[in-house]
Amino acid sequence: MSKLTLEKTRIIEGVWEGRLTRDDGYDGIPLVSVKHLDQEIEGVMQDDIPNDANSWTVKVPIPANLLAEGVHTFVILDAKSGETLNSFSVITGEALAEDIRAEVDLLRDELDMLKRAFRRHCAETAN
Repeated sequence: MSKLTLEKTRIIEGVWEGRLTRDDGYDGIPLVSVKHLDQEIEGVMQDDIPNDANSWTVKVPIPANLLAEGVHTFVILDAKSGETLNSFSVITGEALAEDIRAEVDLLRDELDMLKRAFRRHCAETAN
């Protein structure tokens, strides 16, 4: 189990921000790294001095050159252990809208099939 906790505080102006907290059992100053498709993201910022005894502010710039149609997931890791601390996704384009429309159409078809089967069952058991 991780001795570090990273909670999102906000995303503003293309930068993901979070609060990194260490348990008392974690030795030293924690350091995070961020990966997208197994490539490390540059420009990750972390306070040198903790906000209080055990927490730091972490800022992850979201590179515009990595954004394209679809879903893009960024994974935030403990640089020492490689353990995943948090992640966030950015969804862009119309591909998602088309996927949702197709899923809703499929659900409508299934609902119509269930309604027909239910009506047939009710008609058969009423006689």
